[in-house]
Amino acid sequence: MSSDWKDALAALKGSMPHDDTPESSVKPATDNSHSQEVPQQVPLTVLLDCKGRKGKTATIIEGFETDDDTVAETARTLKQKIGTGGSSRGGEILLQGDWRERAATLLRDMGYKVRTR
Repeated sequence: MSSDWKDALAALKGSMPHDDTPESSVKPATDNSHSQEVPQQVPLTVLLDCKGRKGKTATIIEGFETDDDTVAETARTLKQKIGTGGSSRGGEILLQGDWRERAATLLRDMGYKVRTR
C-alpha cells in the first residue's frame, strides 16, 4: 500500500457528509447562566489580613456557598475592576492590597450581601 497520505485524506473528505448551512447563519450558544443566578443570601465577610505574607496586606473575601467556578468568576471580575492581583481558592478570594471598601462596593453591586471587618 504505497498510497499518498494526501490521496487518502481527499478520499476520506469525499466520503464525509456535507452540511449545506453557511457558517454565518449558525448562531453560537449564549451562556447566561451566571448572570441569571441569584447570589447567596448569607453575607460575605471582607477582611484585611497580613499574616504569613511578610507584612504585605491582603484583602480576604470569605463565606461563599457557591461552587468554585462561580467564586473564580467573581474573583476575576473583582481583580479586573480593581486592577490588582489575587487568587481564588477553597471558597474564598484573596486580593493583593487593602481593597476592603472597593471590593465591598463591587460585591454589593453584584447583588451579594457584604459584611466588612
